[in-house]
Amino acid sequence: MKARIVAPSSKLGELNNLQTGLELLASWGIRLELPQISDRSWGYLAGSDQERLADFDGSADLWACARGGWGAARLLELNWQPPQGLLLGFSDITSLLWAMQLKRFSGINQGALQGALHGPLVTTLAAEPTWSQERLRRLLLGDAVPALQGIPWGGGIAEGPLLVANLTVATHLLGTPWCPDLAGAVLILEDVGEAPYRIDRMLTHWRLCGALQKLAAIGFGSFSDCGEGDAAEQVLQERTANLGIPRLTGLPVGHGSGNAVLPLGKIARLDGDRGVLSLAPF
Repeated sequence: MKARIVAPSSKLGELNNLQTGLELLASWGIRLELPQISDRSWGYLAGSDQERLADFDGSADLWACARGGWGAARLLELNWQPPQGLLLGFSDITSLLWAMQLKRFSGINQGALQGALHGPLVTTLAAEPTWSQERLRRLLLGDAVPALQGIPWGGGIAEGPLLVANLTVATHLLGTPWCPDLAGAVLILEDVGEAPYRIDRMLTHWRLCGALQKLAAIGFGSFSDCGEGDAAEQVLQERTANLGIPRLTGLPVGHGSGNAVLPLGKIARLDGDRGVLSLAPF
């Protein structure tokens, strides 16, 4: 497998995490292609829009995003085209993952190396727990990965195409041409550094535009540094309580300890009574 490292968002800064992530990928037998991204910058971004867009020139089996931050959505204005192969990242990379899913690059459902993967960035990969690293390695090999255990919020069981996103980034895609069809989807959300009132504001926006009401099921990953105690969880619970769909929380997905890779577009089953998210085949 050949992987090209891309930097569509914020500039890299300190490079130790990048290097350790590259070493881990190489230890899996992945051939790495690294454009000149290490010291590239344009303000807070990892280069100009055109430079970051050019990272996606060429060919690769895996397009591994170096870091998040901000900037990926700007590439959509430049007619960014989903590359052939797998795109791996999370947080700000939500913009590109959702745009890729919108183009229905869903060959991963048939075992092909193609599609959007919500999972560790190159700069976060080495700090992932061993089980998360192994989950990514197995998925890249085309192997099945185990179900994820969360905390049940009830509502029964539902199945549908899987969407995973950073709440803030996805909120700013609603109403744009790059928002996938949410009807019947199993949606998993995560975020970091958002005060509970801002989470409330975003989820209220989802409700007002009818987006939450379209879902088959909803789950929540890590909401790190999002207020004191369980304030953020109280908002998540209250804003989704009357949807009448299966719900769960506490999945190891996002900015917390353990960011389990999940393939967008894969048919998923969310069991709100047992708190389990599993991928087809069941």
